[in-house]
Amino acid sequence: MILTHPERLYIPSGDCYLEANFRLAEMTTYRVGGPAQWFIAPHSLDQLQASVQWASSEGLPITVLGAGSNLLISDRGLPGLVISTRHLRDQTFCEETQTITVAAGKPLPRLCWQLAKQGWAGLEWAVGIPGTIGGAVVMNAGAHGESISDSLVEAIVLEPDGTQRKRSNAELEYSYRSSTLQGGQSIVLSATFSLQQGQSAEAVQATTESHLNHRLGTQPYDLPSCGSVFRNPLPKTAGWLIENSGLKGFTIGGAQVALKHANFIVNLGNATASDIYALIFHIQTQIENRWALKLRPEVKILGNFDRAA
Repeated sequence: MILTHPERLYIPSGDCYLEANFRLAEMTTYRVGGPAQWFIAPHSLDQLQASVQWASSEGLPITVLGAGSNLLISDRGLPGLVISTRHLRDQTFCEETQTITVAAGKPLPRLCWQLAKQGWAGLEWAVGIPGTIGGAVVMNAGAHGESISDSLVEAIVLEPDGTQRKRSNAELEYSYRSSTLQGGQSIVLSATFSLQQGQSAEAVQATTESHLNHRLGTQPYDLPSCGSVFRNPLPKTAGWLIENSGLKGFTIGGAQVALKHANFIVNLGNATASDIYALIFHIQTQIENRWALKLRPEVKILGNFDRAA
């Protein structure tokens, strides 16, 4: 049973409620976007399942947010229920199998540092990725020539019918920044990763720090962004194509092609989602005209905009 309250619907079991007209900008790394029709941040699997059941009974679409990175949400907001997994951070380590199972809301950088301090190798490369475990599993997040699929053993997902299902690495059909979870309605609950015992905790920490310093030195973290905007049209990179098209620093409204890395669009402080979206479209047009290549967005674009990117 869902308990009602003006502009809130309370979920039984703990202090957790569905909130109407929730401002989503503060939940994304871009700091833009309109309100969610309904929003909830469950603290347990039971609360998450109750939320999904409620949305299903109301015929509402569901959108899942982790850290809010790699997302561009329309200024018009999102219909239905937006679920944030940020409070779902449980983890279990099995030394016998050298694996760790982590809930979807655990921040990826925090997990990387935790493992490094304990001398466990395998995820050092991911320390600079500003996302959660759930998002990384869905997007097959990667950096420095490695990706989540290299160490993922399996994921547990919540299916639309409310059942939990174990999905193996092979079932997810991973490829570059892609998996079968994209575009579907399954919600990642947890993921299990294989690890290796490093030579020493100090050595693993040094490698982790080196990866982080490289990202901080080559990518703009001083302004709000979503991370890389476009997928790399291998063997070329999106950043090289954009930079060599003279687009570094190009601005629309409060959105700018980053001066430090051309595959980043930054919010100068007053950007709207429409500014960022228009800049994405402009970059695509320029690259297609000059290089006969269509850049595909890596950022997930949610909600209604005036044109297709």
